Amino acid sequence: MAVTATVDLRGGLDARGLPRQALVAVDLAQVEPDEALASALAQHRDGIVVGVSDEPLPDTPGTRALLDGLDVLLAPSAPGSAHAGGRADLAELSEVVEANPVAAVTLKRVLRAGEGIGVDAALTLESLAYSTLLAGSEFRGWLGARDRRAGEDRPQRVEVERPGAELVIRLARPWRRNAVDAAMRDALHEALEVALLDPSVEEVVLRGDGPDFSAGGDLDEFGSAADVAVAALVRTSHSVARSVHDLGPRLRCEVQGACVGAGIEIPSFAAHVTAAPDAWFQLPEVRMGLVPGAGGTVGIPRRIGRWRTAYMALTAGRIDATTALAWGLVDECTGS
Repeated sequence: MAVTATVDLRGGLDARGLPRQALVAVDLAQVEPDEALASALAQHRDGIVVGVSDEPLPDTPGTRALLDGLDVLLAPSAPGSAHAGGRADLAELSEVVEANPVAAVTLKRVLRAGEGIGVDAALTLESLAYSTLLAGSEFRGWLGARDRRAGEDRPQRVEVERPGAELVIRLARPWRRNAVDAAMRDALHEALEVALLDPSVEEVVLRGDGPDFSAGGDLDEFGSAADVAVAALVRTSHSVARSVHDLGPRLRCEVQGACVGAGIEIPSFAAHVTAAPDAWFQLPEVRMGLVPGAGGTVGIPRRIGRWRTAYMALTAGRIDATTALAWGLVDECTGS
């Protein structure tokens, strides 16, 4: 992926309805960061704009204006919480965006639109975008290339205990790495709603059985909805993320091992997240032709900013517990 020193933004969509320029990488060492440049970058609505710098960016009005026009910033440091990774990540990022330009641009738009609205409205926006992409060719291509697993499953999804004023909820499907299917989502939503309705529950603790908190959505259910419009309504009505958000300071989450997709999207709404040293975090949905659909475009940017959220989703790379703590994706690492 070439990094340009000039800002040549051939925006818009081609005759097929696809972005003409799905990704633009700008070498920030060779341009002057100012409001004019920021405005030019912000006009590129139909592609991902990546700023690349091998040097720290100074905290100046020009730099801060520039950040508004960027979707991802690959730099060692910058004002606020925009920077992540480095130049070496550009190849992976470019590969993901070029393979799934519609999902990538949809992610960009959802993240930007979600910044200025409330949590409930942002979750609705995410659900509508997710369901739209379920009917898209990028997701169908991923789904068609995937072999569905076969194997024994068990009915247990969630276990709930009530020691005194504390409610402990455990994802109890370790044989499938606590993958979240519709049955688990509904059981988890029901348990959280009980806590919301019972003022005698003073604290809720959310955990996962086994070595992993959750490997994300159950891939065997992806694409199985008979009606994606109905699925969007169900997703918003049974939103686990909204329930976690509504519990506010009453809920804390303890994570370990794999925290993939929904496995970090849901905890991102918790008032306090504790991570074990072996915890790692990943947002793989854009690679599948989708955007995060369990609240990730809402809860995660409210913790780490839209730039780092986009970096996670557009590289699909793993973030370790130390980085997650430094970014604010988690609030505490055990043993640290």
